[in-house]
Amino acid sequence: MYENTYPNKRFNLTLQFLKKHINTSESILDLGVKNPFSEIMISEGFSVENTTGEDLDENQSTIKQSSAKVITAFEIFEHLLSPYEVLKSIKTDKIVISVPLKLWFSSAYRSKTDMLDRHYHEFEDWQLDWLLEKTGWVIKDRQKWTNPVNKIGIRPILRRFTPRYYIVYAEKQLNSNS
Repeated sequence: MYENTYPNKRFNLTLQFLKKHINTSESILDLGVKNPFSEIMISEGFSVENTTGEDLDENQSTIKQSSAKVITAFEIFEHLLSPYEVLKSIKTDKIVISVPLKLWFSSAYRSKTDMLDRHYHEFEDWQLDWLLEKTGWVIKDRQKWTNPVNKIGIRPILRRFTPRYYIVYAEKQLNSNS
């Protein structure tokens, strides 16, 4: 495992959750470009293909044409304007999704220099649950964790106790019309 620092704590917890639900024999389409965590999944024996940076709000063809058995989306849905359309386009029976949770003491992340690196959504857990339910998914497992930072102040103290990340494993509803 990786040392317990940011982003390694998140990587460790995400990897444990993924291993709990997905077998390394199941191919994965990871939404988003190749990144440090997709490299970790590969090094742990998973067969991973990434999307290539296409705007998933506008173009879900890679998702629709994929033969992967599992879709993963780690900190991707908060960047999309319409995660509903992406979830409806998924043809696999299994997904693992993580999102940053909305924090009442901190506004949504917005990069001042990168127009694409912004959070359109920061979910409350019930919002992601509802979105999954509405798009034909049944949540089988979920987990939350904090993201403490080594800084001084009220917000850093609150980050020690307030969950920042939410991860879910869901399966396609058997009688889904999607």
